[in-house]
Amino acid sequence: MRGSVEYRAAHGRDIPPLWALRATMKKRQKQFPRQRQRRPGREEKMKPEPESKARQYLAANKLAGKVALVTGGDSGIGRSVAVAFAKEGADVAVVYLEEHDDAPETARLIEAAGTRCVLIAGNVGDEKFCRQVIKRVVTELGGLNILVNNAAEQHVQKKGIEKITTKQLLDTFRTNIFSMFYLTKASLPYLREGDVIINTTSVTAYRGSPHLIDYSATKGAIVSFTRSLSKSLVEKNIRVNAVAPGPIWTPLIPSSFAEDHVETFGAKVPMNRAGQPDECAPAYVFLACNDSSYITGQVLHPNGGEIING
Repeated sequence: MRGSVEYRAAHGRDIPPLWALRATMKKRQKQFPRQRQRRPGREEKMKPEPESKARQYLAANKLAGKVALVTGGDSGIGRSVAVAFAKEGADVAVVYLEEHDDAPETARLIEAAGTRCVLIAGNVGDEKFCRQVIKRVVTELGGLNILVNNAAEQHVQKKGIEKITTKQLLDTFRTNIFSMFYLTKASLPYLREGDVIINTTSVTAYRGSPHLIDYSATKGAIVSFTRSLSKSLVEKNIRVNAVAPGPIWTPLIPSSFAEDHVETFGAKVPMNRAGQPDECAPAYVFLACNDSSYITGQVLHPNGGEIING
């Protein structure tokens, strides 16, 4: 009762009934219009479109003369990273699966920043393709200094591990973690002292996800891969780090989750909203440039305020 009196004194009315509080909370949790896409998803079809063009990014020539390769760079986080790299002076190769609508826009943005872009379509889960990618990047752009392993796929399974097929398991691991082995192995003959590798993991690697068991497992593997590889390459002065985004508004979301989940996506983090790709890109720039020269084997966490220990 005392709480009710204090509330009335402060607000001039009684405490709202529980159903009203729940309705208000539910209304506040709505983040996006209900929508659904077929995998792998198209950024141009999202409502609203993600902020992934680094429009407000202020560059400082931190990557001048560098050559970067970004997988999954056609849209979302990959696009924002690729464009930010270009604004910092790097030539950028973008690898994508089959998003032929989104990829040319990424290339346009990179070239508008005054650097060169090479678009390469294909499946990074294929080791032969990964070797071809590296050879093409080196041939067309003259080398390779920054490898960003960012491509990923996920499949939501609300009924648990029993519904994860062998095909789904292998596809997820090939795209998310095997590709990192393939591309890193193919890149090492060209990487030199001072060059960097950046891997995209996820907040799910740390807190898990009952509906994304295989995806979360690959993201946990990426954390261990990053740490182990960093120790393997530290004597060559090749730094290896990772970024673990939280709920970021990318094509992966409407192409993976049901419409009701999309509607409230990101509402549960402390900041009460989903993040945008442009809010992740500066972390990649930091890890790619000399500002992070004393950092290797680490993970950055743009996740809306979720505390991560580990």
